[in-house]
Amino acid sequence: MARQKQVKRKRNAINGWLVLDKPYGITSNDALSKIKRILSPQKVGHAGTLDPRASGCLPLAFGEATKTVSFVMDGRKVYRFEVTWGAETTTDDTEGEVTATSDTRPQAADIEAVLPEFVGTIMQVPPIFSAIKVDGERAYDLARDGADIELEARPIDVHRLHLVECPDENRAVIEAECGKGTYVRALARDLGRRLGTRGHVTELRRLLVGPFGEEDMVTLDDLLEAADEREEGEGVEALVDEFIRPVREAMDNLLELPVSLEDAGKIRQGMAILLRGREAPVSCETAFASHAGEPVAIGAIDKGRFQPARVFNLG
Repeated sequence: MARQKQVKRKRNAINGWLVLDKPYGITSNDALSKIKRILSPQKVGHAGTLDPRASGCLPLAFGEATKTVSFVMDGRKVYRFEVTWGAETTTDDTEGEVTATSDTRPQAADIEAVLPEFVGTIMQVPPIFSAIKVDGERAYDLARDGADIELEARPIDVHRLHLVECPDENRAVIEAECGKGTYVRALARDLGRRLGTRGHVTELRRLLVGPFGEEDMVTLDDLLEAADEREEGEGVEALVDEFIRPVREAMDNLLELPVSLEDAGKIRQGMAILLRGREAPVSCETAFASHAGEPVAIGAIDKGRFQPARVFNLG
């Protein structure tokens, strides 16, 4: 019996960002797999994962945008999370087993009084159920195997903490703006201890990652609905036009260097160019060159010359 040839699905050349509003209950990789089935991109990755029990902003980079992922991941993040007082768990959220309890319930004024102590550069011990490596293994794998783990405190940056509301005496909703490497679950744990009680996260939503916020988010349902409405034989161009954001949006915080068509050609060949003009920058660790509004390359400026490090192929 002749073996049927397996037909490979065509991959689409998509360049840009999709800011997904990841739903509660699925992993970031599961969400990414669903997007792949809809758009069938040639290349895609995400800028930071979200736990299955968290929802919200999950920026997905397609094609040439994958070269800018680090700028998004290194940006500030905003989370809104609910802390339930009275119990601490092994995972610092609802997934783990209760390890300590308390009958104390802090008042709103008590919470607001201690929040400033957790703003700035502070030391934080990550949850034992985290992706931090210990002797080459993930901490959560060791914790699941019953190993006795002690993680060292490390510095994190918390830029803002705001008490949004206290729905009842057992819960508080807090908004945090923080830097890379901050564990919101550990913030809830440490707040509980500081307030003379115990606490763990019962709801978590990410509102912002780098330049991407709530107004940029697209739900899976919206994307699926738009995909279903495509006419037979129609490609993904309409979906790209509606939902994919430009590559350059990930570099909003970088110095932009508009260059001529001739210099853009040199840069694409890996050549350095001399920056002309009285106000041309002399040095900059990271900048990007652009022509006609489209990014050409990311690189560095040294002694008035721009040297490309990563070239974009957006033609």
